[in-house]
Amino acid sequence: MGAGVMKRERASGGRRRSRAQPMAEINITPFVDVMLVLLIIFMVAAPLMTVGVPVELPKSAAGALSSDQEEPLTVTMTGDGRVMIMTTDVAMEDLVSRLQAIGAERATTKVFLRADGNVPYSDVMTVMGALSAGGFPDIGLVTDTGGARLTGSGN
Repeated sequence: MGAGVMKRERASGGRRRSRAQPMAEINITPFVDVMLVLLIIFMVAAPLMTVGVPVELPKSAAGALSSDQEEPLTVTMTGDGRVMIMTTDVAMEDLVSRLQAIGAERATTKVFLRADGNVPYSDVMTVMGALSAGGFPDIGLVTDTGGARLTGSGN
């Protein structure tokens, strides 16, 4: 991966002498090969970087929020009553202490709450209280698009 050496032959007095001169051409084939391998690695790894807990999110007509530089913390409530921080199961009694430990290492207090549509409202509010007590007052509720759109027609 660098400049090679090219020998140049000259005839002087019947004898040949070789003199080493640097090549002026750059071989970019190894560079292209490395870039193609990296492209394939990122194409395979990118779908694996998302949180993969299956949840039936409720529908909403609201638009998506803008993303930050830091990967957002996601808390998920499944239909069978489990609570997960990212992809790790957490017991309800350990939720606040785990959130406080995570909050000490994070730059933002933004957290996304994903709750199955069948989870009771009181359970969602209990987890939201735990998020606030754990140092994450900036809570975003995650929904799927395509929900009912209410119009602002007055009565």
